[in-house]
Amino acid sequence: MRRTPRLTGTVVGIAALALAATACGGTSTEDGGDDGAKENKGLAIAYDVGGKGDQSFNDAAYAGLERAKKEYGYQTADIEPTDGETDADKEQRLASLAKQGYDPVIGIGYAYGTAMQKVAADYPDTTFGIVDSVVEADNVASLVFAENEASYLAGVAAAKATKTKTVGFVGGVDVPLIHKFQAGYEQGVADTDPKVKVISQYLTQTAEEGGFSSPDKGKAAAEGQIEKKADVVYQAAGLSGQGVIEAAAANKVWAIGVDSDQYEQEALAKYKDSILTSALKDIDGAVFALAESVEDGKPLTGTKTFDLKSDGVGLSDSNPKYAEVAGLTDAVDAAKEKIVSGDIKVRTEP
Repeated sequence: MRRTPRLTGTVVGIAALALAATACGGTSTEDGGDDGAKENKGLAIAYDVGGKGDQSFNDAAYAGLERAKKEYGYQTADIEPTDGETDADKEQRLASLAKQGYDPVIGIGYAYGTAMQKVAADYPDTTFGIVDSVVEADNVASLVFAENEASYLAGVAAAKATKTKTVGFVGGVDVPLIHKFQAGYEQGVADTDPKVKVISQYLTQTAEEGGFSSPDKGKAAAEGQIEKKADVVYQAAGLSGQGVIEAAAANKVWAIGVDSDQYEQEALAKYKDSILTSALKDIDGAVFALAESVEDGKPLTGTKTFDLKSDGVGLSDSNPKYAEVAGLTDAVDAAKEKIVSGDIKVRTEP
Protein backbone atom coordinates (compact mmCIF):
# COMPACT_ATOMS: atom_id res chain seq x y z
CA MET A 1 0.00 0.00 0.00
CA ARG A 2 1.35 3.43 -0.86
CA ARG A 3 1.98 5.51 2.22
CA THR A 4 1.15 8.84 0.69
CA PRO A 5 -0.67 10.88 3.36
CA ARG A 6 -3.97 12.50 2.52
CA LEU A 7 -5.06 14.64 5.42
CA THR A 8 -7.75 16.86 3.90
CA GLY A 9 -10.60 15.12 5.66
CA THR A 10 -8.71 15.15 8.93
CA VAL A 11 -7.90 18.84 8.69
CA VAL A 12 -11.41 19.92 7.89
CA GLY A 13 -12.73 17.74 10.69
CA ILE A 14 -10.51 19.38 13.31
CA ALA A 15 -12.38 21.77 15.55
CA ALA A 16 -11.26 25.28 14.59
CA LEU A 17 -12.08 28.79 15.61
CA ALA A 18 -14.24 30.28 12.85
CA LEU A 19 -13.87 33.87 11.77
CA ALA A 20 -16.93 36.09 11.94
CA ALA A 21 -16.19 37.15 8.37
CA THR A 22 -16.57 34.74 5.46
CA ALA A 23 -14.63 34.48 2.22
CA CYS A 24 -16.51 37.50 0.87
CA GLY A 25 -15.14 39.97 3.40
CA GLY A 26 -14.16 43.59 2.82
CA THR A 27 -11.98 45.19 0.19
CA SER A 28 -8.59 46.72 0.84
CA THR A 29 -7.92 50.42 0.67
CA GLU A 30 -4.73 51.97 -0.68
CA ASP A 31 -3.52 52.37 2.90
CA GLY A 32 -4.00 48.67 3.63
CA GLY A 33 -6.70 47.02 5.65
CA ASP A 34 -10.23 45.96 4.70
CA ASP A 35 -12.99 48.37 3.76
CA GLY A 36 -16.22 47.55 1.91
CA ALA A 37 -17.25 44.57 -0.23
CA LYS A 38 -14.87 42.62 -2.41
CA GLU A 39 -15.04 39.57 -4.59
CA ASN A 40 -12.94 36.65 -3.39
CA LYS A 41 -10.57 35.59 -6.15
CA GLY A 42 -9.65 32.38 -4.36
CA LEU A 43 -6.41 30.88 -3.09
CA ALA A 44 -2.98 32.52 -3.37
CA ILE A 45 0.36 31.18 -2.22
CA ALA A 46 3.70 32.89 -1.75
CA TYR A 47 6.61 30.50 -2.21
CA ASP A 48 9.54 29.85 0.06
CA VAL A 49 13.21 30.00 -1.00
CA GLY A 50 13.79 27.84 -4.07
CA GLY A 51 10.37 28.62 -5.54
CA LYS A 52 8.29 26.48 -7.84
CA GLY A 53 10.22 23.65 -9.46
CA ASP A 54 12.01 22.38 -6.35
CA GLN A 55 10.25 18.99 -6.77
CA SER A 56 9.72 19.08 -3.02
CA PHE A 57 8.35 21.60 -0.53
CA ASN A 58 7.13 24.39 -2.82
CA ASP A 59 5.86 22.04 -5.49
CA ALA A 60 3.75 20.23 -2.90
CA ALA A 61 2.09 23.55 -2.07
CA TYR A 62 1.52 24.24 -5.76
CA ALA A 63 -0.19 20.85 -6.10
CA GLY A 64 -2.62 21.93 -3.38
CA LEU A 65 -3.28 25.20 -5.21
CA GLU A 66 -3.94 23.39 -8.48
CA ARG A 67 -6.29 21.02 -6.71
CA ALA A 68 -8.29 23.92 -5.25
CA LYS A 69 -8.37 25.69 -8.61
CA LYS A 70 -9.79 22.59 -10.27
CA GLU A 71 -12.30 21.98 -7.50
CA TYR A 72 -13.66 25.50 -7.21
CA GLY A 73 -12.98 26.97 -10.65
CA TYR A 74 -11.71 30.25 -9.28
CA GLN A 75 -8.65 32.39 -9.89
CA THR A 76 -5.44 31.55 -8.09
CA ALA A 77 -2.07 33.22 -7.76
CA ASP A 78 1.39 31.87 -6.89
CA ILE A 79 4.23 34.29 -6.33
CA GLU A 80 7.97 33.59 -6.36
CA PRO A 81 10.41 34.93 -3.75
CA THR A 82 13.31 37.17 -4.71
CA ASP A 83 16.99 36.78 -3.87
CA GLY A 84 18.07 38.54 -0.70
CA GLU A 85 14.59 39.75 0.15
CA THR A 86 13.68 41.26 3.52
CA ASP A 87 10.66 40.86 5.79
CA ALA A 88 9.39 44.10 4.27
CA ASP A 89 9.43 42.45 0.84
CA LYS A 90 7.43 39.54 2.19
CA GLU A 91 4.96 41.92 3.84
CA GLN A 92 4.43 43.71 0.56
CA ARG A 93 3.85 40.41 -1.27
CA LEU A 94 1.28 39.13 1.24
CA ALA A 95 -0.47 42.49 1.50
CA SER A 96 -0.69 42.81 -2.28
CA LEU A 97 -2.39 39.42 -2.56
CA ALA A 98 -4.86 40.24 0.21
CA LYS A 99 -5.57 43.66 -1.28
CA GLN A 100 -6.33 42.08 -4.67
CA GLY A 101 -9.01 39.95 -3.03
CA TYR A 102 -7.34 36.56 -2.70
CA ASP A 103 -8.57 34.51 0.25
CA PRO A 104 -6.92 32.52 1.72
CA VAL A 105 -3.36 33.79 1.32
CA ILE A 106 -0.73 31.25 2.36
CA GLY A 107 2.96 31.84 3.07
CA ILE A 108 4.92 28.70 2.26
CA GLY A 109 7.66 28.46 4.86
CA TYR A 110 8.68 29.67 8.30
CA ALA A 111 10.39 32.75 6.82
CA TYR A 112 6.95 34.38 6.41
CA GLY A 113 6.31 34.43 10.16
CA THR A 114 7.23 38.03 10.96
CA ALA A 115 5.62 39.44 7.81
CA MET A 116 2.40 37.51 8.32
CA GLN A 117 1.99 38.72 11.90
CA LYS A 118 1.92 42.29 10.57
CA VAL A 119 -0.17 41.75 7.45
CA ALA A 120 -2.80 39.56 9.14
CA ALA A 121 -3.51 42.43 11.52
CA ASP A 122 -3.92 44.84 8.60
CA TYR A 123 -6.36 42.53 6.77
CA PRO A 124 -8.58 41.01 9.48
CA ASP A 125 -11.25 39.87 7.00
CA THR A 126 -8.78 37.76 5.00
CA THR A 127 -7.80 34.27 6.10
CA PHE A 128 -4.06 33.64 6.07
CA GLY A 129 -2.10 30.43 6.37
CA ILE A 130 1.52 29.73 7.10
CA VAL A 131 3.35 26.45 6.65
CA ASP A 132 6.02 25.37 9.16
CA SER A 133 5.59 28.23 11.61
CA VAL A 134 3.12 29.44 14.23
CA VAL A 135 1.59 32.91 14.01
CA GLU A 136 -0.83 33.81 16.78
CA ALA A 137 -3.71 35.71 15.19
CA ASP A 138 -7.47 35.21 14.91
CA ASN A 139 -7.34 34.99 11.11
CA VAL A 140 -4.25 32.80 10.66
CA ALA A 141 -4.05 29.01 10.32
CA SER A 142 -0.60 27.75 11.31
CA LEU A 143 0.01 24.52 9.41
CA VAL A 144 2.82 22.61 11.09
CA PHE A 145 4.01 19.04 10.67
CA ALA A 146 5.67 16.30 12.71
CA GLU A 147 8.68 16.11 10.39
CA ASN A 148 10.60 14.29 13.10
CA GLU A 149 8.16 11.36 12.93
CA ALA A 150 8.44 10.95 9.16
CA SER A 151 12.22 11.31 9.48
CA TYR A 152 12.30 8.58 12.11
CA LEU A 153 10.76 6.23 9.56
CA ALA A 154 13.35 7.39 7.02
CA GLY A 155 16.02 6.48 9.57
CA VAL A 156 14.54 3.01 9.99
CA ALA A 157 14.62 2.56 6.20
CA ALA A 158 18.22 3.80 5.99
CA ALA A 159 19.38 1.44 8.74
CA LYS A 160 17.76 -1.49 6.95
CA ALA A 161 19.13 -0.56 3.52
CA THR A 162 22.75 0.27 4.38
CA LYS A 163 25.45 -2.27 3.65
CA THR A 164 28.38 -0.14 4.80
CA LYS A 165 26.86 0.66 8.20
CA THR A 166 27.27 4.37 7.37
CA VAL A 167 24.47 6.72 6.29
CA GLY A 168 24.23 10.45 5.74
CA PHE A 169 21.97 13.41 6.45
CA VAL A 170 22.16 16.71 4.56
CA GLY A 171 20.19 19.64 5.99
CA GLY A 172 19.73 22.79 3.95
CA VAL A 173 19.98 25.41 6.69
CA ASP A 174 20.99 25.04 10.33
CA VAL A 175 17.66 26.07 11.88
CA PRO A 176 15.26 24.45 14.40
CA LEU A 177 12.86 23.25 11.69
CA ILE A 178 15.58 21.18 9.97
CA HIS A 179 16.90 20.00 13.34
CA LYS A 180 13.61 18.08 13.60
CA PHE A 181 14.46 16.14 10.44
CA GLN A 182 17.95 15.35 11.69
CA ALA A 183 16.75 14.35 15.16
CA GLY A 184 14.10 11.95 13.94
CA TYR A 185 16.39 10.40 11.33
CA GLU A 186 19.27 9.83 13.73
CA GLN A 187 16.94 8.33 16.34
CA GLY A 188 15.30 6.02 13.78
CA VAL A 189 18.71 4.80 12.64
CA ALA A 190 20.00 4.23 16.18
CA ASP A 191 16.86 2.44 17.38
CA THR A 192 16.97 0.12 14.36
CA ASP A 193 20.70 -0.65 14.34
CA PRO A 194 22.99 1.03 16.90
CA LYS A 195 26.01 -0.05 14.87
CA VAL A 196 25.10 2.26 11.97
CA LYS A 197 26.98 5.57 11.91
CA VAL A 198 25.18 8.77 10.80
CA ILE A 199 27.15 11.60 9.16
CA SER A 200 25.11 14.81 9.50
CA GLN A 201 25.87 18.23 8.09
CA TYR A 202 24.24 21.50 7.07
CA LEU A 203 24.88 23.39 3.88
CA THR A 204 24.59 26.93 5.32
CA GLN A 205 23.77 28.80 8.50
CA THR A 206 21.15 31.03 6.84
CA ALA A 207 18.71 30.66 3.96
CA GLU A 208 20.20 33.76 2.33
CA GLU A 209 23.42 31.79 1.76
CA GLY A 210 21.57 29.38 -0.53
CA GLY A 211 21.10 26.36 1.71
CA PHE A 212 17.68 25.63 0.27
CA SER A 213 18.35 26.77 -3.29
CA SER A 214 21.76 25.46 -4.39
CA PRO A 215 21.87 21.97 -5.93
CA ASP A 216 25.63 22.32 -6.33
CA LYS A 217 26.05 22.66 -2.55
CA GLY A 218 23.85 19.62 -1.99
CA LYS A 219 25.79 17.59 -4.52
CA ALA A 220 29.16 18.48 -2.99
CA ALA A 221 27.95 17.62 0.53
CA ALA A 222 26.57 14.25 -0.56
CA GLU A 223 29.74 13.42 -2.47
CA GLY A 224 31.74 14.12 0.67
CA GLN A 225 29.55 11.79 2.73
CA ILE A 226 29.68 9.08 0.07
CA GLU A 227 33.50 9.29 0.11
CA LYS A 228 33.21 8.49 3.83
CA LYS A 229 31.31 5.31 2.91
CA ALA A 230 27.73 6.54 3.34
CA ASP A 231 25.55 4.41 1.07
CA VAL A 232 22.21 6.01 2.03
CA VAL A 233 21.84 9.82 2.13
CA TYR A 234 18.72 11.58 3.40
CA GLN A 235 18.26 15.21 2.47
CA ALA A 236 16.06 17.93 3.93
CA ALA A 237 17.34 20.75 1.76
CA GLY A 238 14.66 22.00 -0.61
CA LEU A 239 15.98 22.62 -4.12
CA SER A 240 19.51 21.82 -2.90
CA GLY A 241 18.31 18.27 -2.32
CA GLN A 242 18.26 17.66 -6.05
CA GLY A 243 22.06 17.78 -5.96
CA VAL A 244 22.08 15.18 -3.19
CA ILE A 245 19.90 12.88 -5.29
CA GLU A 246 22.11 13.42 -8.35
CA ALA A 247 25.23 12.54 -6.38
CA ALA A 248 23.60 9.40 -4.97
CA ALA A 249 22.57 8.23 -8.43
CA ALA A 250 26.03 8.92 -9.89
CA ASN A 251 27.67 6.87 -7.14
CA LYS A 252 25.06 4.09 -7.13
CA VAL A 253 23.96 4.58 -3.53
CA TRP A 254 20.53 5.29 -2.09
CA ALA A 255 18.97 8.73 -1.69
CA ILE A 256 15.97 9.43 0.54
CA GLY A 257 13.76 12.28 -0.62
CA VAL A 258 11.73 14.75 1.39
CA ASP A 259 8.33 16.48 1.56
CA SER A 260 7.01 15.15 -1.78
CA ASP A 261 7.32 11.61 -3.16
CA GLN A 262 10.44 12.42 -5.14
CA TYR A 263 10.45 9.04 -6.87
CA GLU A 264 7.35 10.28 -8.71
CA GLN A 265 8.71 13.71 -9.68
CA GLU A 266 9.10 14.11 -13.45
CA ALA A 267 12.16 16.34 -13.22
CA LEU A 268 13.95 13.66 -11.18
CA ALA A 269 12.94 10.75 -13.41
CA LYS A 270 16.48 9.93 -14.52
CA TYR A 271 17.49 9.47 -10.87
CA LYS A 272 14.36 7.71 -9.65
CA ASP A 273 15.87 4.25 -9.36
CA SER A 274 18.22 5.64 -6.72
CA ILE A 275 15.44 7.21 -4.61
CA LEU A 276 14.62 4.48 -2.10
CA THR A 277 11.81 6.38 -0.40
CA SER A 278 10.76 9.89 0.68
CA ALA A 279 9.73 11.32 4.04
CA LEU A 280 6.38 12.93 3.24
CA LYS A 281 4.55 16.02 4.46
CA ASP A 282 1.06 16.43 3.03
CA ILE A 283 1.48 20.13 2.31
CA ASP A 284 -0.75 19.60 -0.72
CA GLY A 285 -3.59 18.43 1.54
CA ALA A 286 -3.05 21.17 4.11
CA VAL A 287 -3.14 23.93 1.48
CA PHE A 288 -6.27 22.48 -0.10
CA ALA A 289 -8.00 22.00 3.26
CA LEU A 290 -7.52 25.65 4.19
CA ALA A 291 -8.93 26.74 0.82
CA GLU A 292 -11.86 24.36 1.31
CA SER A 293 -12.60 25.74 4.77
CA VAL A 294 -12.77 29.27 3.38
CA GLU A 295 -15.09 28.13 0.59
CA ASP A 296 -17.33 26.52 3.22
CA GLY A 297 -17.46 29.79 5.17
CA LYS A 298 -15.74 28.23 8.20
CA PRO A 299 -12.07 29.18 7.86
CA LEU A 300 -9.56 27.14 9.81
CA THR A 301 -7.53 29.14 12.29
CA GLY A 302 -5.11 28.39 15.09
CA THR A 303 -2.33 25.82 15.11
CA LYS A 304 -2.92 22.56 13.24
CA THR A 305 -0.27 19.86 13.71
CA PHE A 306 -0.20 17.05 11.16
CA ASP A 307 1.48 13.86 12.31
CA LEU A 308 1.61 10.13 11.66
CA LYS A 309 -1.61 9.56 13.57
CA SER A 310 -3.53 11.88 11.21
CA ASP A 311 -1.62 10.67 8.13
CA GLY A 312 -0.25 14.18 7.79
CA VAL A 313 3.27 12.79 7.43
CA GLY A 314 4.54 9.40 6.32
CA LEU A 315 6.97 7.45 4.17
CA SER A 316 6.51 6.60 0.49
CA ASP A 317 7.01 3.14 -0.95
CA SER A 318 6.55 3.94 -4.65
CA ASN A 319 9.92 2.52 -5.68
CA PRO A 320 9.43 -1.24 -6.17
CA LYS A 321 12.93 -1.76 -4.73
CA TYR A 322 11.64 -0.51 -1.37
CA ALA A 323 9.83 -3.82 -0.81
CA GLU A 324 12.91 -5.77 -1.84
CA VAL A 325 15.09 -4.53 1.04
CA ALA A 326 15.08 -7.30 3.63
CA GLY A 327 12.98 -6.44 6.68
CA LEU A 328 12.40 -2.83 5.67
CA THR A 329 8.63 -2.86 5.25
CA ASP A 330 7.97 -4.71 8.51
CA ALA A 331 10.38 -2.50 10.45
CA VAL A 332 8.82 0.73 9.16
CA ASP A 333 5.29 -0.54 9.84
CA ALA A 334 6.22 -1.56 13.38
CA ALA A 335 7.90 1.80 14.06
CA LYS A 336 4.89 3.71 12.77
CA GLU A 337 2.58 1.73 15.04
CA LYS A 338 4.74 2.45 18.08
CA ILE A 339 4.96 6.18 17.30
CA VAL A 340 1.20 6.45 16.86
CA SER A 341 0.56 4.53 20.10
CA GLY A 342 3.06 6.66 22.02
CA ASP A 343 5.46 3.80 22.75
CA ILE A 344 8.14 5.67 20.78
CA LYS A 345 8.64 9.37 21.54
CA VAL A 346 10.51 11.00 18.68
CA ARG A 347 12.93 13.77 19.56
CA THR A 348 12.78 17.21 17.94
CA GLU A 349 16.41 18.12 18.62
CA PRO A 350 19.51 16.03 17.78
